[in-house]
Amino acid sequence: AIGIGNVWRFPYVVGNNGGGLFVLLYLLFLALIGIPVLTMEFAVGRASQRSIIGAYQVLEKPGQKWHWHGLAGMIANYLLMFFYTSVAGWMLCYFVKYLFGSISSIPAGDVAAYSGIFDALLANPWQAGLWMLIVVGVGFFICNLGLQKGAERITKWMMVALLGLIVLLAIHSLSLDGSLAGLRFYLVPDAAQIKQVGVLRIMIQALNQSFFTLSLGAGSMLIFGSYLGKEHTLLGESVNVAVLDTFVALMAGLIIFPACTSFGVDVGAGPRLIFITMPNVFNSMLGGRLWGTLFFLFMSFAALSTVVAVFENILACCMDHFHMSRKKACLVNFFLVAIGSIPCVLGFNLLSGVQLMGAGSSILDFEDFLVSNLLLPIGSLVILLFCVNKRYGWGFERYLAETNTGSGIKMPRWIRPYFTWVLPVIIAIIILLGLFAR
Repeated sequence: AIGIGNVWRFPYVVGNNGGGLFVLLYLLFLALIGIPVLTMEFAVGRASQRSIIGAYQVLEKPGQKWHWHGLAGMIANYLLMFFYTSVAGWMLCYFVKYLFGSISSIPAGDVAAYSGIFDALLANPWQAGLWMLIVVGVGFFICNLGLQKGAERITKWMMVALLGLIVLLAIHSLSLDGSLAGLRFYLVPDAAQIKQVGVLRIMIQALNQSFFTLSLGAGSMLIFGSYLGKEHTLLGESVNVAVLDTFVALMAGLIIFPACTSFGVDVGAGPRLIFITMPNVFNSMLGGRLWGTLFFLFMSFAALSTVVAVFENILACCMDHFHMSRKKACLVNFFLVAIGSIPCVLGFNLLSGVQLMGAGSSILDFEDFLVSNLLLPIGSLVILLFCVNKRYGWGFERYLAETNTGSGIKMPRWIRPYFTWVLPVIIAIIILLGLFAR
């Protein structure tokens, strides 16, 4: 679950949505909605031992059509990868730039120079496209090795290193001159910011981020649930994932926002925020080139871990339903994902005139809207209804029994009315409001 949604997307969404109140609502939604839905994805996966389409077919009653959501989940996985691979490519590109010193010589505080470097990357379709292709190729290569030989072996030590590095970077950012204003924006709700953005928009974006950061609603966590053993309860597993995931996101904010006010970077800079702010942080530190190289290396692995998670879901469905070998599924999907990712790459240059979300928007913004505001929350609602409806779905009792199998925190039975009546209404309202409050 930990990926660039935490370190790339979370800070810029916070910056675009007023700071402190967004963070509070995000934490609230994560606890009240994100973790419960995560237990449901894990439960459906572990009980069925299948990918998202096959999971419903195993657990649903004869004649039911819940497996149709599996197709929608697959679309969400592909669409997510159509822009996520480009962002992961940016991370990899910046790792190489720091490794060879092309950024580290620019003095801290030269925001225009850092903006120019990032703009030049986006404006060159061949350069941005090459990095995207490298990410897609590496992701499917890791998947072809298998989970334990590939993804787990490669990423687990890098993720531990990333956790340690972001703590050091957060401490450094807090020590910068002028950092207090950024910290206040990040952690203290401000009436002026709330009025400017609007409470409704902040609520919608906070809930959507809670789905995005945990990769909920598209079956990405469901497939990993199918690989989980019965030793631990799924609530305990979900809390562990959510706590670590949230820790990384909060630390990213502690790095970014104090640095923004210290170096005069606009907190509302959008998707480019991390690529302008972080070089300022590194180049203000002793050994900045080394810190920058390590940070973007670890972020590249964090991005690849999420890419591998989604690719694994796609591959599992292809192997389950088209009876492909893992190698053939990797080869076919390499071309599908690579071709599908081209519009996002071109959206910042040759197709920059395509502004489906309004003036100044990009194809990435449109794809992100479809995934974050529609497919993930709708998918989460479907999984929720499947798990709580006894007559038409899997049923709460079966979900509860699967969730509470093993040692660890147990899901209480008294929570059933909240899951059955309150939670679906909240998610449905947020989905509808999100359509009209872009």
